[in-house]
Amino acid sequence: MIREASAEPLWRPSLARIQGTHYARFVSQSEIAQEITPESAAKVYRDLHRWSIERPGDFWRQVWQHSRLRGNLGSSDYDASQPIWNRPFFPEGTLNFAENILRPDRFQELDFANSVAIVAIDETGSQQSITRKELANRVGKLADYFRSSGIVPGDRIAAVLPNRIEAIIGLLASSSVGAVWSCCSPDFGDDALLDRFEQIAPTILISATSAQYAGKKVDVQNRVSQLLQRLPSVQHWILVDDPGSSKPQTAKVVNWSEIQAIPATDLQFESLPFNHPLYILYSSGTTGKPKCLVHGAGGSLLQHCKEHLLHLDIQSSDCLMYYTSTGWMMWNWLVSGLATAGTIVIYDGSPIFPSPEILWKIADESRVTHFGASARYYAALEKEGYSPKEQVNLNQLRCLLSTGSPLLPEQFRWIYQSIKSDIHLSSISGGTDIVSCFVLGNPTLPVFAGEIQCIGLGMDVRVVDTLGKRLIDEPGELVCADAFPSMPVGFWNDPQRTKYREAYFDRYPNMWCHGDWTVQTANGGFIIYGRSDATLNPGGVRIGTGEIYQQLESFPEIAEALATVIKRDGDEKIVLFLKLAHGHILSDGLVEQIKLRLRQKCSPRHSPAFVVAAPDLPKTLSGKLSEIAVRNALLGREIGNAGALANPNCLKFFEEWVQQIPNKQP
Repeated sequence: MIREASAEPLWRPSLARIQGTHYARFVSQSEIAQEITPESAAKVYRDLHRWSIERPGDFWRQVWQHSRLRGNLGSSDYDASQPIWNRPFFPEGTLNFAENILRPDRFQELDFANSVAIVAIDETGSQQSITRKELANRVGKLADYFRSSGIVPGDRIAAVLPNRIEAIIGLLASSSVGAVWSCCSPDFGDDALLDRFEQIAPTILISATSAQYAGKKVDVQNRVSQLLQRLPSVQHWILVDDPGSSKPQTAKVVNWSEIQAIPATDLQFESLPFNHPLYILYSSGTTGKPKCLVHGAGGSLLQHCKEHLLHLDIQSSDCLMYYTSTGWMMWNWLVSGLATAGTIVIYDGSPIFPSPEILWKIADESRVTHFGASARYYAALEKEGYSPKEQVNLNQLRCLLSTGSPLLPEQFRWIYQSIKSDIHLSSISGGTDIVSCFVLGNPTLPVFAGEIQCIGLGMDVRVVDTLGKRLIDEPGELVCADAFPSMPVGFWNDPQRTKYREAYFDRYPNMWCHGDWTVQTANGGFIIYGRSDATLNPGGVRIGTGEIYQQLESFPEIAEALATVIKRDGDEKIVLFLKLAHGHILSDGLVEQIKLRLRQKCSPRHSPAFVVAAPDLPKTLSGKLSEIAVRNALLGREIGNAGALANPNCLKFFEEWVQQIPNKQP
C-alpha cells in the first residue's frame, strides 16, 4: 500500500513572507526570472529546478555569487564527458572554508566582527556566547599551534569532543591550514573510535577531559589515553582541560588552555583547491569497518549555503539551532550555518534532561528562528504529551526542521497543533554520504502532511524502478542522475575509487543510487519509506518499514518498533519486534489489535507472522534504529562493525530468539 498524497496543505506561505526570502531574490536574478505568488510558487520552482539541472555550471555559480563566497571558481564548471563518479565541480577553483566563515569583509554592511557567532549551552545550564572576532582569535591561536607542530595540507586532525565551541574552533583551525578534520562524539565506544581513526592515521588528536549526558559525567581523558597507545600516528594530544583537572604525564599532551594563552597573530588562510578534503565522515553500517567518506571544502560549503539560504531562508539576523552530536553529519551542516552571517546555537547534553522543555526554553531565550531535531525526537515529545507552544514563547520561530528518519503524517499534524500553526516545516533527507540533502523544504511552497516538499536545487533526483525507468506515484529507488558539488571526493585509502564506485554507482549505470525506498507524489513532494536494503518482501510484494511504523504510532503501549523478516516455508515472513512502554506487557489482545490495524489500514501482507517483545532495539550512535543489524543477527551473521551501534549487546536477544522459533510458519 502506498501512502497517498495529502489533498490539502497544512501550511501555505503568505505573499509577504515569500517576497522577503533569499529564494525570491535568487529567482529574480536568474535566467527564469518570474514573480512568485502562493499560486505560482510550484510552477516557478519546477522551472527553476529544471534550469538548475540543465545548466548546472550557471546555477552553482549564481549560488556562489548570492552567498558572497570568497575564492575563485576558475573557468571550468565540470567535465560532462566523464562518468558521473568522476565529475568534480570547478576543478580549477580555489578557496578556504574557514576564511568564508571568519572574514568580515564578506558582509561590509554588517558589524560582522562584533556580531554573535555561537551561543553554546549545556545541560548544566552553563552558557557562553562568542563573537566573530573572538572566534577568529581563538581559531588563529590553534592554527598557529598546528603549523608549529609541522601540520601541512592533507594531514589529518582527529577529535573526540562533545558539541562545544572547541569542536568548531578545531574544525576551522584545521581548515585554515589545509588539514583534514575528523571528529567523533564521546559516546562512541573504544573500538568504534579505533576502527575510524586508525584508518586515517591522524597526526594530532584533540579530546575533552570529560563529557556529560543526562546528568551523568563521563570520563573521556582516560579512554583517549588508552586509545593513543593503539594509534602510533598521533604525535600531539591536545586536551581540552576542565577547571581543576590535572595534566596527564606524557610528552605528547598539551592543554587547550596553554595554546589559548599564547598571544594571537594574524589569522592566515591557505589557498586550497576547490575540492581539497575538508573533513572525513564515517558510514554507520554494521558490516565491516566503517567507510571513511572524504568531503571536499568547496562542494560542502556551496551545497550548505544553497540549503541554508535558498531552501531555509536563513537571514543574517537569524539564529539556527539543530540538536545534534559531533558524530552526526548534521553537526557539520550546522557549523556551515555560520557562513550565512547568522548565529548558531549549539547544545551539549540530553534533549530531554532534566525535562522535555529544555531545548524549547533555549529556543525561546535565544530567539531561535530555525530549530531542528530528529524525527524520533518529535515523536518522543508527542508520546510524552508535551506541547511546546503551551510552555514557551515561539513567536520568532519561522522554520522547523526534521531529519534522521521519516517524519510521519501524524507527526506533521502534531507539530502544527502543538508547536506552531504558522511555520515552515522542512522535513529533509540526504545523509552522511553527501553531507547534505537530496530532498528538502522550500519557504515558498505549501507543506503537505507526510511529504518532503521538493527536490534540492541543482540535484537531478528521480525515483526509478529496477530498470532505471522513472516513476511517479509508485515507490522505487531514489537516485541522482548527474553529479553535484557535495559528492564525496572519495573514500580514504581507495586510490582507484573502486569501493566508492561499488557503493553508489554499480546498480544503475551513471546514476548515484542512494539506497532509499521512496515515492514522488503528484504534489511534487517525496515520501521516504526507509532504507531500500531494509525493505520487506513477503509474497514478492515490496513493503517499506515506514508504512508499518506509521500505523503503530497510535498505540501508547509501544515505545519503539522494528520490523524485519525471516525466511520460512520458502517465503519472507514479517517479524515485528516491540520495545514496550513502561508498565505494559505484550498481551494476546494487543497482538491482535496490531495485526488487525495493519491488515485494515495497509494490507494483509503487512500483518506480521510474529510479534515479539524485545528488551531493547539496536540503534546507531546517531540514534537511528538499525533494522539491518537485527536482520543480520537473525541470520547468524557476524556484526563486523558492532562499534557503530550504541547498544550492541542487545543483539544477543535476537540471536537467541531465532533459535527457538519453529522452521515452519505457526
